[in-house]
Amino acid sequence: MGKRGSGGRAAVLGLSKRQKKHLKEFGEEHPFYDKVSGRPEATQICELSDNSDKSSAESDSEVEVEPVPVYHKLLATLKTSPESESEDEEDESESEEAGESEIELGSEGSQEPEEADGGEEDKDEVPAQEEVTAKDTAEEALGEEQDDGVDASCDLSHGAIEEFTDVKHESEFSLETNFMEEESGDCDADKKESNSSQAFSQDPFKQHMDKELEEKEVEKMSTLSKTSSQIKWPRLGQLTFSSTLEKHTTLKPDKEFDVKQLHLHKPLESTWPKVNKQFLLPTTKPSDPSFTPLQRELFSIMNAYKDLFYPERKALTNGEEIRHAYCLHALNHVLKANAQVLSNNAKKRDQKPGTDSDDYRDQGLTRPKVLMIVPFRECALRIVHILISLLEVNDKRKIDVSNKKRFKGEFGFDPEEKPPNLKRPEDYEAVFAGNIDDHFRIGVAILQKSMRLYAPFYSSDIIIASPLGMRTVIGAEGEKKRDFDFLSSIEMLIIDQADIYLMQNWEHVLHLMKHINLLPLDSHGVDFSRVRMLSLNNWSKYYRQTLLFSALQDPQINSIFNKHCFNYTGQVAVRNVPLIGSISRVVVQLPHVFRRIEAENLTSVIDTRFQFFIDKVLPEYRDAIMSHTLIYVPSYFDYVRLRNYFKKEDLNFAHICEYTKKGGICRARRFFLNGDKQFLLLTERFHFYKRYTIKGIRNLIFYELPTYSHFYSEICNMMKATDSGVDATWTCTVLYSKYDAQKLAAVVGIDRTAQMLQSKKNVHLFVTGENEISAPIEEKARRNDEMSSIMTVHCYYILVGSFLTDQMSNAKLWNN
Repeated sequence: MGKRGSGGRAAVLGLSKRQKKHLKEFGEEHPFYDKVSGRPEATQICELSDNSDKSSAESDSEVEVEPVPVYHKLLATLKTSPESESEDEEDESESEEAGESEIELGSEGSQEPEEADGGEEDKDEVPAQEEVTAKDTAEEALGEEQDDGVDASCDLSHGAIEEFTDVKHESEFSLETNFMEEESGDCDADKKESNSSQAFSQDPFKQHMDKELEEKEVEKMSTLSKTSSQIKWPRLGQLTFSSTLEKHTTLKPDKEFDVKQLHLHKPLESTWPKVNKQFLLPTTKPSDPSFTPLQRELFSIMNAYKDLFYPERKALTNGEEIRHAYCLHALNHVLKANAQVLSNNAKKRDQKPGTDSDDYRDQGLTRPKVLMIVPFRECALRIVHILISLLEVNDKRKIDVSNKKRFKGEFGFDPEEKPPNLKRPEDYEAVFAGNIDDHFRIGVAILQKSMRLYAPFYSSDIIIASPLGMRTVIGAEGEKKRDFDFLSSIEMLIIDQADIYLMQNWEHVLHLMKHINLLPLDSHGVDFSRVRMLSLNNWSKYYRQTLLFSALQDPQINSIFNKHCFNYTGQVAVRNVPLIGSISRVVVQLPHVFRRIEAENLTSVIDTRFQFFIDKVLPEYRDAIMSHTLIYVPSYFDYVRLRNYFKKEDLNFAHICEYTKKGGICRARRFFLNGDKQFLLLTERFHFYKRYTIKGIRNLIFYELPTYSHFYSEICNMMKATDSGVDATWTCTVLYSKYDAQKLAAVVGIDRTAQMLQSKKNVHLFVTGENEISAPIEEKARRNDEMSSIMTVHCYYILVGSFLTDQMSNAKLWNN
């Protein structure tokens, strides 16, 4: 840096007014106006009088050669009056604001890695002499973090904010540098508990994580098939226990148990009864005051660290009960794991130098332990609120939650944004409540008295994300910016509302399952002397517990549970069969024709169904008499295939899918209602997200059975919205194959499904839909002279009125 003279009279005359003012106040010219030569100059030491201590200190500090980050920190401490700021720097300040907006975007959990690292290339373009610009940027960036509470991992030397690292708050939330004494006042109690081998031997967490598998057992789990057994529980119903290891135990339901018997972490024993009080009925037994019957049986399986698949999660009824149960289990796991690390930190600090021991292996290769996959931001918001409530012992002992204001702003929902007079079914309102953005991810770091939201992934204990949010981080093969090392040591995977991912993009879930519990590509500063042997042996997937919750049973969801869950303790799946199908809720008089498709294997079903439809089904509806025909298509790929075929054949049709704009939807519905279009193609995803009532339906074709069984009755009941008086001409045709057994059982019931799958003939079912209560009637159904056989059945239906009542209706069933 050039010399700054005190200046002669000639030099002073050449200065501006602001430069003179700065010279008068500080005794030297502003550093911005220094002349920088191309060659380095030697350091000059000047002896000044005693009354110039301030100027001397500043000069010496600026002459010394220091690293850039320290120099920026020094400039940030300078006090500059508003009058001394130059008007010529307005353009630079605008560019700084633009840069700060990029920093804010980079610090968000939903930012993609490519954008988070994008500022690194622009670093070298900033001239080194623009020190004022660097100073203002540093001050404003620090001010933003203090005022808004935005914890961003900021490294001024790189000029970029990373999503996965955080240097500033690393020591505050690091498990390696904290101790039990600093973290909790209950250190003595924890030490007593840690010294009690009996308490540890009964703790399910210790039993699961401390078990050392042998290579023979691992080889057996990877090669042999699973053995299964069945048992019936009072609330969950039929359960299937499966395991590869020969010595696997079958759980028995605990009719009553105390919270203290569950080995919950200390604060959870007192907070859980208060948090869960809203779900308890007044008739709850005094001996079991903390859990509902459903929660008690679910948590007994979770606490045994077995994989769980529960396909009866309903957003309208038991959804929040289940969410509270798995939040309690996940938080209990995290608190125990962190307490073990902090306790071992204190022990290792007090041990004699030079003594090495393997007793302190208490970590994975990376810190994240729990991964929660949820479909919408509203779900993440509710999970965080539950975690906070479980950590707050009482109103006086509030935990410190950082970035709470930012979290509420990004994950909250303004009720005024909801369209007025929007009438939808109750289950729709329950699923799509709040903020329904499906692209997000957020890290949560938890210590006993503090919680940090928006924690970098490698400093987080819990990661809450959507499948799309995880896909954008993991990336695809061949991409330069991708990271999935933080998934290497996941000990608990919770996939909630898995059925909704079928409506979003199931490929994202499969992509996630392929990248979980893999060996990391980088060490990320881990202390290998503290890493568990199961992680070093790449056996983490055999210790990972997977909790899978869904509203239905689907082959794709079953595949996740059967092919991607390797827990050595075994798997538990709820396998209740539907006794009564959703066809019982059809309130219109409508003949249902179920036409069976014969396919050689599962891969050929798609082509066989399409060929069967265009050869045998569609010709029957080409006549003008069969107008107002709605074709319900669950798969978007089948929809595109049918749309292209209809265009090729020049058929008179309209089409609506989830990507159709509002104007196109209105036109298609109007043309179909007026009869201007004979056919209307409708996708299942459109019905899932919109739930519009399609008027004018006279003929209904289910190209495939719907994913959600209640969609069958909803679509059929749309016919009553047409006041045309032509009820006798209504028809409903359903295409199915033997591979649709689960969907078919959900529509017609398990008993009729068995009959339909055993017989290779088409099945015709006529439902009268009458509301009067009648005794079971045996009636022989005849189909003119072409009847080949007669079947007598009893049909039981449930009709929804002011209350649920068992209704028995007449039915005519015959075979072709």
